[in-house]
Amino acid sequence: MQDPLAAAKAQLRDDGWCVIPDVLDPAAARQALDRLWAAADESRRRGVDTYMPVLDPNESNVRVFFLMELDATFRELIAHPTAVEMVGSLLGREFLISNFTANIARPGSKSMALHSDQSLVVPEPWVQPWALNVIWCLTDVTFDNGATLFIPGSHRWQTRADVPADANRRLQPFEAKAGSIIVMEGRIWHTSGANITADQDRALLFGYYTRPFLRQQVNWNAALSAETQASLSPQMRRWLGLDATANTGDAPDLRYLDDQFAT
Repeated sequence: MQDPLAAAKAQLRDDGWCVIPDVLDPAAARQALDRLWAAADESRRRGVDTYMPVLDPNESNVRVFFLMELDATFRELIAHPTAVEMVGSLLGREFLISNFTANIARPGSKSMALHSDQSLVVPEPWVQPWALNVIWCLTDVTFDNGATLFIPGSHRWQTRADVPADANRRLQPFEAKAGSIIVMEGRIWHTSGANITADQDRALLFGYYTRPFLRQQVNWNAALSAETQASLSPQMRRWLGLDATANTGDAPDLRYLDDQFAT
């Protein structure tokens, strides 16, 4: 049976990104968007601001953190079978959920710094893909309303010295319809787009996954309440690193010595 995601996986391996349409139907995308706005309100109620001056030039970017603590909808999306299959195709069978956040670009929002997500957590050189983002489009995403801007081929840059002086002029938008996912490997250099529309919001969720030997961006033992943790499946607990085992790395050859070097 032909793999329905084969072309997307090949593009991800070769180009460092792909777009998969219709992962959510229109009703599900609208529902997730409603839950996101409710989560933003709840985040502020709990004292976690949705504006981060270190990231965004003004409050027109609404950022929501700890999504999985705020609503079960997001615990379902981070474990969506299509997302998990794409993550596994690049990172391997064992991986961790490092973070899950949202960024709503409202009219007037500006771009954050150019960066690659892998460069934020791993020292150079970046020679293999050790991280990956699954970006959920809860609205239509266009250049005008603040689509994520990326540099094609930048996943081949291995050091900061490889970033060219004209990098800002090489940026192109990830455009997609609501309900799509954009899969972007961790070495792609990108930034948030500016929303130059008068009345359109652009809402994205960013599910960030890494190889299992990288420390997660979020300490889920601290970020998730006991009630939320009790609701998680054993598989989700492993993906979040909530149990005693840590740093599983790549599976080595653990055969007994006599079997490893049998004559």
